[in-house]
Amino acid sequence: MGAEIDLAEGEAATVFSARKVRARLRAEGQKPVVAFRSTLDWGRERLTSLFHEGAASDSLVHARSHLVDEVLHQAWLQFLPEQPPGLGLIAVGGYGRGELLPHSDIDLLVLHDEQALEGNKSALEQFFAFLWDIGLEVGSGVRTVAECAELAAQDITVITNLIESRPLCGDGTLYAALQDAMTPDKMWPVDAFFRAKLEEQRKRYAKYDDTGYKLEPNIKESPGGLRDIHTVAWVAKRHFNALTLTELRNRGFLSKQECDELFAGQDFLWRVRFALHMITGRHEDRLLFDHQIKVAALFGYVDSDHNKAVEQFMQLYYRTIKSLSCLNDLLLQLFEEAILGKGEEAAVQPLNSRFQLRGSYIEARADDVFQKQPSALIEIFALMQQHPQIEGVRAATLRLIRRDRKRIDAHRDDVRARTLFIGLFQHGSGLTHALRRMNRYGVLGRYLPEFGLVIGHMQYDLFHTLTVDEHTLYLVRNLRRLAMERFRAELPFYSDVMSRIPRPELLYIAGLFHDIAKGRGGDHSEQGAEMAEKFCLDHGLSHTDADLVSWLVKNHLTMSLTAQRQDISNPEVVSSFAKRVGERSRLDYLLLLTVSDIRATNPALWNSWRDSLLRELYHGAARALERGLDNPVSEAERVSEQRRSALALLGSRGVDPHKADAVWARFENDYFLRHSPAELAWHLPAIVAATDASLPLVLVDMLDGRGTTVFVYTRDRHHLFGLSTGVLARMGLNILDARINTTADGYVLDTYVVMEGDGKPIENPHRYEEIRDGLRKVLGDPDISVVDVNRRRPQRLKHFDTPTTVSFSQDLARKRTILELVTADQSGLLSMIGRVFHKRGILLDAAKIGTIGERAEDVFFITTREHLPITDESLLDELREVLIRTLSDAEPTKPSSKKNERD
Repeated sequence: MGAEIDLAEGEAATVFSARKVRARLRAEGQKPVVAFRSTLDWGRERLTSLFHEGAASDSLVHARSHLVDEVLHQAWLQFLPEQPPGLGLIAVGGYGRGELLPHSDIDLLVLHDEQALEGNKSALEQFFAFLWDIGLEVGSGVRTVAECAELAAQDITVITNLIESRPLCGDGTLYAALQDAMTPDKMWPVDAFFRAKLEEQRKRYAKYDDTGYKLEPNIKESPGGLRDIHTVAWVAKRHFNALTLTELRNRGFLSKQECDELFAGQDFLWRVRFALHMITGRHEDRLLFDHQIKVAALFGYVDSDHNKAVEQFMQLYYRTIKSLSCLNDLLLQLFEEAILGKGEEAAVQPLNSRFQLRGSYIEARADDVFQKQPSALIEIFALMQQHPQIEGVRAATLRLIRRDRKRIDAHRDDVRARTLFIGLFQHGSGLTHALRRMNRYGVLGRYLPEFGLVIGHMQYDLFHTLTVDEHTLYLVRNLRRLAMERFRAELPFYSDVMSRIPRPELLYIAGLFHDIAKGRGGDHSEQGAEMAEKFCLDHGLSHTDADLVSWLVKNHLTMSLTAQRQDISNPEVVSSFAKRVGERSRLDYLLLLTVSDIRATNPALWNSWRDSLLRELYHGAARALERGLDNPVSEAERVSEQRRSALALLGSRGVDPHKADAVWARFENDYFLRHSPAELAWHLPAIVAATDASLPLVLVDMLDGRGTTVFVYTRDRHHLFGLSTGVLARMGLNILDARINTTADGYVLDTYVVMEGDGKPIENPHRYEEIRDGLRKVLGDPDISVVDVNRRRPQRLKHFDTPTTVSFSQDLARKRTILELVTADQSGLLSMIGRVFHKRGILLDAAKIGTIGERAEDVFFITTREHLPITDESLLDELREVLIRTLSDAEPTKPSSKKNERD
């Protein structure tokens, strides 16, 4: 079930008529293996041609099944020509439904009685060997009716496969006996079957984090996929013995519009699966990155000015599964009422003149409630927000919402609708559930057409792991969790900041609008800010409130970009950021929006390192605002403050402050600006104890929650940055930050913040020792001038084309040049860049390392050997050309320990 089975004898038969197929299978002068194999090849080519010609996918799916039916039937007759009683061949699973794609599983069951099996064992073995020889890979079971019944009674998966089975060849009485043995009065009563299927769907959803909007969805198993349609079909068959979904419409469970929508969704997903099978030449249900572009092309999409073809195709996919998820909700709830008796007999409690509670579900009190008062399309979600005990919308009312939701188009200016909608944000509690339900049931995108445009919109990269609408709702969820006491332990510092926010509803609105202009071309922050301001004013908020929301949307990337791409140890950078923010209240709002945005974009992005960067920038900006923007902190004051704090820590550990001053006298101001007091106090005792200057000092530890910090103190030498980063890359570590300092007497104080390649912190002490030993070995050997790294890119990164771009700017105040690099991420990248710098006599002052999905976005602060900025345009052009050529031409190499190699 799940489609119209009778098509197999109708449209499918016109594709592969039994007469034509049998003629090919019995071709004179050909061995059976050759004839059967060529027939299957011919069938596959025929289906591929029909796909390209635009044939309906249900015809293709049933035609493939029809072809295999004929092949199996003729093969069965070849090896069991007498059709022995007590032996039958049954199609089960998807093949039992009559649905086969080019490389779908072909699941068979041989039903038998003991005597027939024993007498025909050899013939059956030859039959299955023949199927293998002709290239028909099948999954098979051989059981008696009693064995099937015993297994089916114990396992919901087994009975599901068997109730959608159909006989192919052999003794039909066995199949009739099997059907009789599995009736609901003998096993799996309808209510038990329904509950088991609900639990099965719940567990399946959990495997995919309860969302079908991942970057590489499984079109069969993900929420909203084909399995959701199958679940409805299985329950319908068990309850009604319905053979087709059309019967649900005839029984009043589906309207014509819903039935059409269900079949359109199924047809689309079948067509996507068919395309995947063609592209891969195997059974494939995952829309992996390397398939998405090809499938989009097969569907006729082309790149536009603002959206790539693959993004347009994936948006259709995500919108389709959203619709199917809603239908799945509706139908399973209808089944729940019909099968479990929940609904009509439940107690009724009026809520107002339009809505009432029936049990724990809300329902409309009249079928025309949304037609008479379209604002009720907002009101129903507001009522659920105000009454958290409400579990959901009754199916009949959900059907009314789906039928009438378009009526909000002409009434979104209605004062009642606007008051109700803005009230969702002002109420706060339950906001996430309200917005998710509105989006799932198609109301949110109707009320806010700008939001409707980003529903299902994805960006073809590894950075954004969800569609824009899902990401947005996750961001709002993150903000709400910061305001809820029961989630306080997740991010206590940010929860404290949230408790000081005077108007959290403005933050939620900014979250809803922050990416609403994605996919339009131009600056989405600027465009979104304009939309947000208009929304606020239209919904009765003051100009002051509208200005704050608009400012947050416009600047929602500012804090993360400043923290991750600028040198925030520089007081001038912090002062400039503070001036842009302007006031402490806005700083608090922006911090919370930034943190929630990062955590909603990609779970792997949020780590202790980004946390520490944002906190450092936040505290620095807060101090600047409290001090007064016209009286910024000087570099000397900041250095003095850092040293005092470090000395206090050292004093508590019994370290003589005179020793500290003697060591620090050799170090430049940048060293104190770039390291926290805890780091300064960590370094000093080890530097004092490092009596053998020829051996590198390497410290590894977790400090300030920043991630694992690696500190190197040694005599300066050529290519030190490239060697150090090469060693760390060869160990499979990700480098998040590099701070490079050189003393006047020729020593380096280099600090790297690292994490494991999977983004997890380094917690094993043995791993610390491995890092220390690896760096000491290489940096302490003057004969090693290069560390080769295996630069093989992960498979999923190969599907993205990231051209290398290099741009320069000048930081004349600090006498250095800023190099911004965007390129494809790969192992050993920093080591390669370090070699380029070394060969051209360029000194590295600091580096900000950023990996954005498949892209590396790094910033390097560089100087000449004389510690001056590089201002010669010809030298900068040459450096740009060399970097682009080096990184574009980089080929994977195997790790090497050769000495005396030269760049």
